[in-house]
Amino acid sequence: MKALLVVLILVFLWTIPCPAADSGFKQGAKEAGQGAKEAGQEAGQAFKEESKEIGQKIKSDAKEIKREAQKQGRTIGEWFRETGKQTGEAFRQMGKEVRKFFSGN
Repeated sequence: MKALLVVLILVFLWTIPCPAADSGFKQGAKEAGQGAKEAGQEAGQAFKEESKEIGQKIKSDAKEIKREAQKQGRTIGEWFRETGKQTGEAFRQMGKEVRKFFSGN
């Protein structure tokens, strides 16, 4: 009977909320939540800064590529212009030769 009474008292004590333990748990959970929140903010800020740096790098690379493409475009344009001049001159010479052939001059 004594053992049964001790067990009942222990069960009763376990079921009664302890304000000191409850507030300690709440405080610990609150601190853990605050730590997680701050860590998330720091990670977000670091991600934001890295994204800016990457964006600037992409932007500068795109400008360089654009400059090179424009330079190559001018070079290709010059080649077509020269080729067109040479082709035109060849047709003019051929026309003169054909005229000479048919006119006999």
